[in-house]
Amino acid sequence: MNFDARINHSFRKMTSHTLPPTADTIPAISASHCAPAPSAWIVRFAHLVRPQGSVLDLACGMGRHTRFFSALDHTLTSVDKAPEATRCVADIAETITADIENNAWPLTGRSFDGVVVTNYLWRPLWPLILDSVKPGGVLIYETFAQGNEAYGKPSRPDFLLTPGELLQVCAGWNIVAYEHGLLGQPARVVQRIAAIRPDGAAVPAALLQA
Repeated sequence: MNFDARINHSFRKMTSHTLPPTADTIPAISASHCAPAPSAWIVRFAHLVRPQGSVLDLACGMGRHTRFFSALDHTLTSVDKAPEATRCVADIAETITADIENNAWPLTGRSFDGVVVTNYLWRPLWPLILDSVKPGGVLIYETFAQGNEAYGKPSRPDFLLTPGELLQVCAGWNIVAYEHGLLGQPARVVQRIAAIRPDGAAVPAALLQA
């Protein structure tokens, strides 16, 4: 792992007051025929979601994080445009099959204690994603970033976060952790954040004007 040491040092200071889950409190969910194992980043910061709170798994894929949070006794809403994806978790979550890039946002007026997004980026949705996090709720986000083009797909700038982009998106929120760097097995460059929406925090004006 080759992450920016300065960012990691800041992370250690900022999270010294938080208690990540111990091994005996994390459900033993491994890769299966339906979904691979959950992201280590999501597992690491899942404890920030209010106990038994509501979680939105956006662009849920085959449901690895839906299953992880369901095992932690959260209430799940899982959204994906692929019917086979939402069918995979219909037994444990409210499922919404929707093309959120080309059709109406299916969650208008709703908000959640935790919003989880991995391996997905569509910048026009930033205001809606942020607004779906309740005050005091947490956004846990991880996707590919600039530099990944050296290792494979995605390689188009439209699908790669620029350095510091998630920090800009979450401006005014309480940043628990942020990283941008190279991961292995397989080699890929990712950017990720865990950020808590403070009470009364509005969506940054810059995003509303984008």
